[in-house]
Amino acid sequence: MEYTQNPVVVEREEWKKRQLKSRLKQILTISSPIFILMLWEFLSRTGLVDARFFPPPTDIIRTFLVMGTSGELFSHIGISLFRIFAGFLLGVIPAIAIGLVMGLYSPVRHFFSPLIMALMPIPTLALLPIILILFGVGEVSKIVTIAGSVFFPVVINTVAGVVNIDRIYLDVAKNYGADSKNFFFKIALPGSLPVMLEGIQMGQAIALLTIVAAEMMGATSGIGYLIWTSYKAFLLQEMYVGLVLISFFGYLFSLILRGFQKKLIPWR
Repeated sequence: MEYTQNPVVVEREEWKKRQLKSRLKQILTISSPIFILMLWEFLSRTGLVDARFFPPPTDIIRTFLVMGTSGELFSHIGISLFRIFAGFLLGVIPAIAIGLVMGLYSPVRHFFSPLIMALMPIPTLALLPIILILFGVGEVSKIVTIAGSVFFPVVINTVAGVVNIDRIYLDVAKNYGADSKNFFFKIALPGSLPVMLEGIQMGQAIALLTIVAAEMMGATSGIGYLIWTSYKAFLLQEMYVGLVLISFFGYLFSLILRGFQKKLIPWR
């Protein structure tokens, strides 16, 4: 007589296996940075690496706490985050609008494509002298610099997302007399979201790279300014605090965008 295992028991065992795999992945994700920090601490404390250039992580944490207590650190963080968010929005919003129009209308795409392809390879920081001439050395120039660096990956991915929408959806919309508004918000926008969000993910990483470089060149505050001035004064612990902050915000923004991605396109 054959024995048939209870389906409920089988399902419970499968669920336990999935939970175990999930926990294992979480442990591996956490363990890699912890391992690097412990190795760094050991090498620095034992003199196997020069502690003047690679101070122990515990000393960097201590410096972080001192700077945070004085309020100096949060001032730099606040101004950098303002510049990042303002520049990010200024670059992303027009990029999405232009990308949707280019994707939907072939004449518009052929008109703008050469301009975008010609300007995209030019590093935004190479245009910084022109941006400074046009907008001055204040906040606007830094925000525009970030917006310019974010614009191109978002617009290109948005166009690609619209162009790759299955033609059947566009044909059905035409047959039912959909107007331009419906094409934009019910066909093009949701259809391009998966590829568009990948472009936005790239844009946020580029924004962080750009803000550091922009604040190194023409600023009196911000995380990039902190990194550059600490390096020039050979205050390497403070410099590493700035580097760790950039790394932290990059990881945090990536998690936030991934969370939005799961909400907006759960089928992916």
